[in-house]
Amino acid sequence: MDLPERPKGQIPTSSMFEENVQLWAMSGEFCPEGTIPIRRTREQDFLRASSIRRFGRKIRRPIRRDSSSNGHEHAVGYVSGDQYYGAKASINVWAPRVVNQYEFSLSQLWVISGSFGDDLNTIEAGWQVSPELYGDNYPRFFTYWTSDAYQATGCYNLLCSGFVQTNNRIAIGAAISPISSYNGGQFDISLLIWKDPKHGNWWLKFGNGDLVGYWPSFLFTHLRDHASMVQFGGEVVNNRASNSHTSTQMGSGHFAGEGFGKASYFRNLQVVDWDNSLIPLSNLRVLADRPNCYNIQGGINRVWGNYFYYGGPGRNSRCP
Repeated sequence: MDLPERPKGQIPTSSMFEENVQLWAMSGEFCPEGTIPIRRTREQDFLRASSIRRFGRKIRRPIRRDSSSNGHEHAVGYVSGDQYYGAKASINVWAPRVVNQYEFSLSQLWVISGSFGDDLNTIEAGWQVSPELYGDNYPRFFTYWTSDAYQATGCYNLLCSGFVQTNNRIAIGAAISPISSYNGGQFDISLLIWKDPKHGNWWLKFGNGDLVGYWPSFLFTHLRDHASMVQFGGEVVNNRASNSHTSTQMGSGHFAGEGFGKASYFRNLQVVDWDNSLIPLSNLRVLADRPNCYNIQGGINRVWGNYFYYGGPGRNSRCP
């Protein structure tokens, strides 16, 4: 596969933030040219799954932006009403508490096309804490895709065919390090998803230069052409195990109003236009399904461009 044509207008990530690395690679290990690192799927991974058929898949749910559904709760920023050919963001990395095996907490970007019915196409990437999928509480780099609203197509990472990895140093599903701490060091990962104008495939870039791989355009129906919505933010599962709202955290586990060093953020939000150029967002809207549990506050400034703080603790006196 030829290398893709990278979007114009990329600004290197500011140096006040250290580039994150993956725990497995800290020894300097990487795979030989022509091979890729793959996280081993063990017997225990299958045993934790609700079923073999659903292993590595998101639960099917209608993801409408005006309601939480099926126990999934969001705090997101989004743009719609145009044709989008990609998205970019720097995502603050934390290790939110997830209270049981059947819940998760993630922070990601979604590239979306189609209706929110059975024909929904999405490409997704970010970090997630998912004890069911990984057997631990580390934040891990992940990808996802579907072309039929999470029914029969798509999966996390490399757990089914679809995403084609080309990088021999980055392992999808590997733990990210370092992670941010409250009132301490802040770390983020920069992700870019865009549609290569030469071949039409959707590529993923991690950090300042590493191409991870691509989703072939033939996987999709609507996304063969362009996206109609781009979404950034957090999502948790609330399964109300004890008949009350979960205490699973989103982001840092603190509300947006606490600001830098305390609340989690997305910064330098951009989209890719028809001309393969990265441009700022013109009409970012923010939405929290249950703002007393997890909320979001957007802003714009010269250094961070479009940004927002988001997250929360889940269960509290105003979120019983």
